[in-house]
Amino acid sequence: MQERSEEEILSRLLELENSGQAERRAELTGERYLTLLHDPDNGRSYILRHGSDSTEGAEIPENTEFYEYPATDVAQRAYEQLLDESRRAGELVEDDSSEGIGDFETSGAEIRDLYADSEP
Repeated sequence: MQERSEEEILSRLLELENSGQAERRAELTGERYLTLLHDPDNGRSYILRHGSDSTEGAEIPENTEFYEYPATDVAQRAYEQLLDESRRAGELVEDDSSEGIGDFETSGAEIRDLYADSEP
């Protein structure tokens, strides 16, 4: 498997987040987000920290960073630690937030219910 660049990884993680595939997501102060993701393509887990995007997907939001983990359980523990640190620092606005999902590429597309396709 070919190594992906940091920018390719960030783009992939934002794509996963915007398609509703985040395992956990928290809103932090200053319109920033902390997200736990699992990439089914490579089996790795990630924590993504980023701000809101005002370029409608043309650029990766400034100060975006990610942490990569070989196993989901390790990533989950690290996410909890970062969430606790944010909470203690007074930066946690909402745990398990869906605020701003879709903003990166779709200008805030409406989030659909998980079972929307099966409803009459």
